[in-house]
Amino acid sequence: MAPYEALYGRKCRTPVCWAEAGQKLLPMPDLLKGTTYKVKLICDRLKATSDRQKSYVDLKRKEVEYAVGDRVFLKVSPWKKVLIFGRKWKLSPRYIGSYEIVKRVGLVAYQLRLPSELERIHNVFHDEEPVEILASDSKVLRGRSIELGKVRWQRQGVDEATWERKEDMERQFPYLF
Repeated sequence: MAPYEALYGRKCRTPVCWAEAGQKLLPMPDLLKGTTYKVKLICDRLKATSDRQKSYVDLKRKEVEYAVGDRVFLKVSPWKKVLIFGRKWKLSPRYIGSYEIVKRVGLVAYQLRLPSELERIHNVFHDEEPVEILASDSKVLRGRSIELGKVRWQRQGVDEATWERKEDMERQFPYLF
């Protein structure tokens, strides 16, 4: 029994089910037909709008696949009360890692090799959470060696990956190193 039915002693009649008049025939069939037509028109327009928005999003969405042995960052910001890493929630790290992918578990899940301090956490993660480290390199400029890392940020393709200075990354994201 639905809560509405328990409270009021009758079934809830929404505009979507007005076409089903049931045992009682409504005294105004024109009102019923008009309302049914309007509800159907609204539903069709909402469906068309939803399909249009989905087509726009699908143009930018990219399928990401990782191979065994790839190193990825792990997004931890949604775990509000689980892992704080010694800081208040606002200042806690958004990504930790980098961790090696041990095996692919399903179509979109990967098992990671986690350190001992993260043993409480299940080591299988959905593929939207990691951020991949594509490569690392060292450049020599004016006699100084500069360490660089090619990082693919979340929701970006491989062609949009950026080379970042390791020194800047360590200063900006100390929890990643």
